[in-house]
Amino acid sequence: MGQTLTGLLTSVRAIAGRPGTPAQGRPGGGPDQAPLAALRLCGDHLSALAAAGPLTDARRTRLIASIGALTTACSTPGADAFDALLRTGQQALDSGGEAEARLALALADEATALRARSKGAWRLRGNALDALGRGEEAITAYERHLALQQNTAASRDVERRIATLRAAGDRIDEALTLFRETARAGTETAGAGPEVSRAAARLSRHLPAAEARAAFTDLVRLRTAEHGAGDPAVRRLAALYAEHRRLSDRDPVADPLLGGAEPIGVPGLRRLVAGRTVCLVADTPRTAEQEQRPGSPLAALIEGYDLVVRCDEARHTAPAARTDLHACTLRGDTPWKGPRWDRRAGARLVFGDPLPYWRLALRSRLVPGAQDRVGDATLRRPLHDPALLGEEAGAGSASTAYTVLRLLDFLGTPARVDLIGFEGPAALSPREREWVGTRTANTDDTAVRITQR
Repeated sequence: MGQTLTGLLTSVRAIAGRPGTPAQGRPGGGPDQAPLAALRLCGDHLSALAAAGPLTDARRTRLIASIGALTTACSTPGADAFDALLRTGQQALDSGGEAEARLALALADEATALRARSKGAWRLRGNALDALGRGEEAITAYERHLALQQNTAASRDVERRIATLRAAGDRIDEALTLFRETARAGTETAGAGPEVSRAAARLSRHLPAAEARAAFTDLVRLRTAEHGAGDPAVRRLAALYAEHRRLSDRDPVADPLLGGAEPIGVPGLRRLVAGRTVCLVADTPRTAEQEQRPGSPLAALIEGYDLVVRCDEARHTAPAARTDLHACTLRGDTPWKGPRWDRRAGARLVFGDPLPYWRLALRSRLVPGAQDRVGDATLRRPLHDPALLGEEAGAGSASTAYTVLRLLDFLGTPARVDLIGFEGPAALSPREREWVGTRTANTDDTAVRITQR
């Protein structure tokens, strides 16, 4: 890939030139300056990738291939460079990184300059701004897309996203209104403290999402410290903050999307497992055979737990086997193309990153009526989310069972957690077994009991 990347970069520079230099253009005709300006931006991105070292990310490899297609289109008479430009921008966005999102936005700007009435260009611009946390600008771009889009069905996702972004901004506006009203009503002690006033002055719906979230967090923290969590205004402010975080992490769920399932976050999951006995059952031939055998001790043991948890795709477990909580981890480059989750479960947790892939997987693979609750975006990466376990991502991939165990350990509310059948092919990795070993209360032939700490 190193030579391919270097060769492509050379071709891009030869066709598009460098900033401040004339472009070579297409053979037999003058250069189309807008695609070539976009191609120059791609060259800058390729240069940064080459300087970063060997490529191991398949998504970036696909982006490089897309840039190669754009390079060919820009140098081939009669080729449609505009469509290749949009495909490259979308592939940059699908790559998931901030630098790639900035590239997608730059390509979208070039595309809208080239064809101001292209609905695809305006949607790409909205998606790129959205990925960069610039919600108010994204709304403007999305609205331009809708004004050009004649297919109502194709625009529903965009309409829903606009509603989400506006609702998140409205929560900020309401929080600021609440702050000003309580100050005027004299509920502050000698007026708002300087730190609180500065936090309120920083907060705005026009801030990038990360900055708005940080300012909102500071405002809630300082108000709680001043007046206590029991103050009615503080409780209302905290509720607005929680709603803003929920809207920032995921779209409101329409019934056709999740089939009427209720989204649950960390508080909801904590309540679900509080005071209950939980078992994680491995999907192995031996466990499945014993569980299906009428009157077997293992079947009776599993039936005695309050919550039965199963992980990933069932290959051996009977379709009708009791599953109170199903957890799965998205893997591969296109996780939304996996088999649909049609086995009945009381609640379903889906672990995965990046967020756009996670959203697409839910929309593609959830089956209406197959679950009552679905974990929201706050539960999609518990091992690495700073709000939960916050571990470094470089420790290697984790099994779904291990992720569930760590999440339950973090919540700390189950009465008991047991592992059943995790031996042989279903055994945890050495690192995971070591963690379990430090918390094993007792072991017998059927179950390993985990002590919550």
